[in-house]
Amino acid sequence: MVQKIALEEHVMAPGLIDYWRSTMTELPAPAVENFFNRLSDYGDMRIEGMDKGGITRAVLSVAGPGVQAERDAALATRKAREANDFLATEIQKKPNRYAGFAHIAVQDPKNAADELERCMKELKFCGAMINGHTNGMYLDNPLFDPFWERANALGAPIYIHPADPVAPLPVLEGYKVLARPMWGWGVETGSHALRLVVGGHFERFPNAKLLLGHLGETLPFLLWRFDSRAKFQGLKLPKPPSEYIKRNVYVTTSGMCSLEPLRCSLDALGRDHVMFSADYPFEDAAGAGHWMDTVAIDEGLRADVAYNNAAKLLGL
Repeated sequence: MVQKIALEEHVMAPGLIDYWRSTMTELPAPAVENFFNRLSDYGDMRIEGMDKGGITRAVLSVAGPGVQAERDAALATRKAREANDFLATEIQKKPNRYAGFAHIAVQDPKNAADELERCMKELKFCGAMINGHTNGMYLDNPLFDPFWERANALGAPIYIHPADPVAPLPVLEGYKVLARPMWGWGVETGSHALRLVVGGHFERFPNAKLLLGHLGETLPFLLWRFDSRAKFQGLKLPKPPSEYIKRNVYVTTSGMCSLEPLRCSLDALGRDHVMFSADYPFEDAAGAGHWMDTVAIDEGLRADVAYNNAAKLLGL
């Protein structure tokens, strides 16, 4: 069993519960309560799954949508700070097993930058997770440049987690099964990341580190086509889109325990840009860990994906 760091492991914090429950209305009540109990647990249930999966360290992050759904900027800022303080307290109870991503209210970009710096320097977090768009505003919006400037200066990885789109996708109408994790969330989150690429974000912030789950939300599979169509349509960037993706984007295996997309991501992005995650409690940590232990890759690569790459990127 290879030791592992898991990067997309979700928790709940007081003050953010109602945001999360508002997205759970279509699931059976017992499933919602099971998820809630596991999200709220920082002890035996979580550690048991980690131990079974060989997960040495879990980087904890607030389950979405969190403050990304709050329209009052001051309230969002306060709730994010409270959630980060709560998470830091829980992490300190098991500092050898847990680390943290900051929960950030980008509604106020200057305060968001300050909170990211506080979380990195005072709370010793590893970066931040932002749960998709913030009331319809995506992270390529120039209003967020103060946040990105600080993230760039701090070397803070920013993880974009899926969220529901602003409006349902008409093409998925009548097929609820497609709307969220099966397909719609990947479309939404991959598109969010591509806005940053084609909008020149990684030219303005060349040291930005963007993390995506689910082995990159299909981006690694499409690098050639991105470059081909960007050239055809006259996209004015100094480099083709694939070069920014290869340089600035890191992906995790959250919710993607499959050899074929793993190989694609490794081939497309390089061995140092792919990392393990389980996506607990929405996926089984023990099962994800077993897959990482047994998937058909060489042992040196397995160690890098499972542990070494995350340890280097996050300073763990």
